Amino acid sequence: MKIRRAYEEPTRADGVRVLVDRLWPRGLSKDRADLDEWCKTIAPSTGLRQWYDHDPARFEEFARRYRGELEEPERAAALEHLRDLARRGPLTLITATKHADISEAQVLATLLQVRIPSP
Repeated sequence: MKIRRAYEEPTRADGVRVLVDRLWPRGLSKDRADLDEWCKTIAPSTGLRQWYDHDPARFEEFARRYRGELEEPERAAALEHLRDLARRGPLTLITATKHADISEAQVLATLLQVRIPSP
């Protein structure tokens, strides 16, 4: 599981590349992005994103609230889809944020690295 910025050059080791932001990265062409999927549904709500504003002091609370949002049916289904992709092979979560280490992608990566029992 990797997290990469949308503006970085794709690599073969990325495996499946999934954009997890709600908005398309500014100034990035679809060809250059080289994405396999754009999973807008998994993104945090507008209200949560605006409250958080990538303030490092709020990351823990943001992560807690975001995990709560991921229990909503549509987001839960999107999270399960990402889990399925991760089970199949290398998965790279793509985000446009400058601080990927304190982004929704980091929260997702942590959740996806937790071993999920097979049904």
